[in-house]
Amino acid sequence: MVLPLSLIQSAIDHPMLVELKNGETYNGNLVKCDTWMNIFLKDVICTSKDGDQFWKIPECFVRGNTIKYLRIPDEVIDLVKDEPVKRHQNFKTARGRGGARVGNRPAPQGKKPNKNQGGGGGGRGGKAKNPANS
Repeated sequence: MVLPLSLIQSAIDHPMLVELKNGETYNGNLVKCDTWMNIFLKDVICTSKDGDQFWKIPECFVRGNTIKYLRIPDEVIDLVKDEPVKRHQNFKTARGRGGARVGNRPAPQGKKPNKNQGGGGGGRGGKAKNPANS
């Protein structure tokens, strides 16, 4: 499977057309691309949205969230290395709120939680009310 960022990374030093959401187009050679799809081009020709004005720019930075689409040469697709999609295989690591509990396993036994600490990793904090004690 070819991922979009790996496709763009393999297009470095190749010509590319970038159309923005506002209609402007930028034709130039790709120098750099980051994980937010921000693009740095050199030897750029910028075309206005109407297509009646042109500007030659030595280098240009395009913010990733303004890009509508990219057009790259067909030869770049052959250069892309097939990267396996990374799946989340280690489910036991804690992410964000809550504990690192797996499935319906109860919390570890033996140590009582400190009353000054949170609710034991069971959600957004606070004390969990026990319906049996209410």
